[in-house]
Amino acid sequence: MEEPNYYETRLRRLRERMAARKLAALLVAKPVNVFYLTGFRGSAGMAIVDSSGVRLLVDPRYTLQAREQTRTVNVEVVEARDGLLRAAAKALNGRLGRRAVGFEESFLTVGEFSALKREAGASVEWRPSRGMIEDLRVTKDEVEIEHLREACRLTSQVFQEVTREIRPGVSELELAAELDFRMRRKGAEGAAFDSIVASGRRGALPHASPSSKPLGANELVIFDLGAILGGYRADLSRTVYLGTPGRRVRALYQAVWEAQEAAINRLRAGVRAEEVDAEARRRLATRRLGRLFTHSTGHGVGLEIHERPRVAKGEKTVIPARAVVTVEPGIYLEAFGGIRIEDTVLVGEAGTEILTSAPKDAWWTG
Repeated sequence: MEEPNYYETRLRRLRERMAARKLAALLVAKPVNVFYLTGFRGSAGMAIVDSSGVRLLVDPRYTLQAREQTRTVNVEVVEARDGLLRAAAKALNGRLGRRAVGFEESFLTVGEFSALKREAGASVEWRPSRGMIEDLRVTKDEVEIEHLREACRLTSQVFQEVTREIRPGVSELELAAELDFRMRRKGAEGAAFDSIVASGRRGALPHASPSSKPLGANELVIFDLGAILGGYRADLSRTVYLGTPGRRVRALYQAVWEAQEAAINRLRAGVRAEEVDAEARRRLATRRLGRLFTHSTGHGVGLEIHERPRVAKGEKTVIPARAVVTVEPGIYLEAFGGIRIEDTVLVGEAGTEILTSAPKDAWWTG
């Protein structure tokens, strides 16, 4: 169980940013951000953070759950019988003087925000939060890192078990279902995203959904999977060849693996995200494969499968220590297939810790 000081530290850091932005309060509506600050994991709740404390507004269906999940946190649980937006507006309205209140503009719909403004009245000056909590979430604390380690360990273990089921004739859907089932059976709360199994020419689609296509001999298969543990998500990709690969396939796989290693070696605290991306692209360009790398090198991962920082071309963000990101170069050839190798990586001051441990060298079945 998380110790209260982790939540207190998160709230202290948030209040420091609120003070710098001259915000008297912040309305938190995004479920993962509510969880990050309070421990509440229901789907219908909002939190109001100000200098005096945290009020958690919940739908009556979640009152008991909210009290249970926040019992170690200094949070006031308020049952909102007339709707969350109305309860939030009422809580913020009628205070002394006009107050600046932050809101999550990238989460609330236009309709929701309009209703919120109407209910709160003129006493509230609304200001967009501009990802204030998402920025805080980039740097993980010890509890978050441990959840991520365990999610990555489980994910790697499941992939290694399922490799024994990879053979011609088995469908992509069967293997995807096996991945999801085994993650659940080992204790995962669910899949971090829809598991990807893409074989043969379908591997040229970086985010292909599994189909009824059976795996064939002498073709590549991309697997992309992740488990959720404690609310935190793992992300792992491996590519397998059914049979004994020839010289061309071996060379392509080696090129992607070297690009990933180069990017991971460049990754450390204080490096700009674009530098890590550029290292992977440089390695593939030396093999004249740069044009086949069509997506970013990676992304932050934690409570969401895609979060800050984005590891991509033109991203000036400086990656801090204790960030957790993916490193996932890939190449995709129409009518041939694709190769992607991805790991979830913890960033340190002087290097990295690769959290996903599935092997990359035993990548063919022949």
